[in-house]
Amino acid sequence: MPVTYWAEHAWLDGVVRPGVAIETDHGVITALATGQTGPPPGARVLRGLTVPGLANAHSHAFHRALRGHVQAGSSVSAGGAGGGPGSFWTWREVMYRVAEKLTPDGYYALARAVYAEMALAGITCVGEFHYLHHAPGGSRYADPNAMGEALINAAAEAGIRITLLDTCYLSAGFGAAPERPQLRFSDGDAAGWADRVGRLTGADHARIGAAVHSVRAVPADQLETVARWAAERDAPLHVHLSEQPAENEACLAAHGRTPTELLADHGALGPRTTAVHATHLTRDDITLLGGSTTGVCMCPTTERDLADGIGPATALQRAGSPLSLGSDSHAVVDLLEEARAMELDERLRSRARGNWTAAQLLTAATADGHAALGWPEAGRIAVGAPADLATVALDTVRTAGPPPELAVESTVFAATAADVRHTVVAGRHVVRDGVHTTVPDVPAALTAAIRAVH
Repeated sequence: MPVTYWAEHAWLDGVVRPGVAIETDHGVITALATGQTGPPPGARVLRGLTVPGLANAHSHAFHRALRGHVQAGSSVSAGGAGGGPGSFWTWREVMYRVAEKLTPDGYYALARAVYAEMALAGITCVGEFHYLHHAPGGSRYADPNAMGEALINAAAEAGIRITLLDTCYLSAGFGAAPERPQLRFSDGDAAGWADRVGRLTGADHARIGAAVHSVRAVPADQLETVARWAAERDAPLHVHLSEQPAENEACLAAHGRTPTELLADHGALGPRTTAVHATHLTRDDITLLGGSTTGVCMCPTTERDLADGIGPATALQRAGSPLSLGSDSHAVVDLLEEARAMELDERLRSRARGNWTAAQLLTAATADGHAALGWPEAGRIAVGAPADLATVALDTVRTAGPPPELAVESTVFAATAADVRHTVVAGRHVVRDGVHTTVPDVPAALTAAIRAVH
């Protein structure tokens, strides 16, 4: 059904244009008209700045249940009253406890609420890095992809696109068998993973990709199986890379190679691959990633929440790696915060300002994020592109004041997810005036789903 939207201001080809009529049909933009002084008859009005829908290139939906439980340090994470020092590894123990409690029905309810929260934040596509495959203890569900299908169905109900990055996770560490919490992640070997994931099918709103959890979780002699599966299907391949110094040290001890070098040895780098975090890299690692045009997904709010460090994003981009953004553990769900955090964290590291323009940061959150997720046609407002839009209000206490020509700068550097007023996916008005149209009480849905796993 044809639907016309009238954007008070829209970001087209890097320029803010006033009064843009956006005609859509069958989920695609069919025509654009600029300089429209008012909405055409019957058009749906989008007040504020309309940009392409945002792409959250790295998500673990079930981590949303950790928010508030893990932020203060190891003592609180363990249920105590204090806030002693913690680390990624103490955080991981709490994550395992939540993972043990999820069922397909429970995961559907949680993911539906999380993806609705993303829609409220202007996110129209999510890359779900999915490794919670089986029942606790590793027993199989009757449908071996029941958990993955729950995520695909949750995204449909929440009204957003999803790339299910089905993740191979086989080991507790280099040469170590999975421990009890990790048994439900494992398919036994990469061939078993490939057999199971091969039964997944996409949908209009869903595409299937692959992921290597990390080089510590997939034995080196099985990395090529995962990389080949993705290559044969021209599917995206994602991998957690050098998130922790401990991973680098263990990899060097086991293989005499950095994790990046190990991935290169086994054909896992290239333009379809996205390395997530890439926080602790050598100069040679950066050259390998950039030279192979391997993308990098930065997740600044998670990287700072877990005290991981600040990755070499500027060096990676200069070397040739496209950058995308993700909310990862969902300490917050706000791609605008991820975008400005990449710049502001780099300012702290380098003591230099202006490493990226607002337009470049918004491109990382839109076009480059969609490309990393296997939707290269999305992430732009153009004829023939998917009709995926996000509108940010320009009259809130955070965004009011600057002239319209500076709307991208005020949006990227001051707006938050709370300023998103409209989200359109495939021409469908998913969020209207700040209210989700199919999950009208998202906070209640989140509360119920999260309490079920605590």
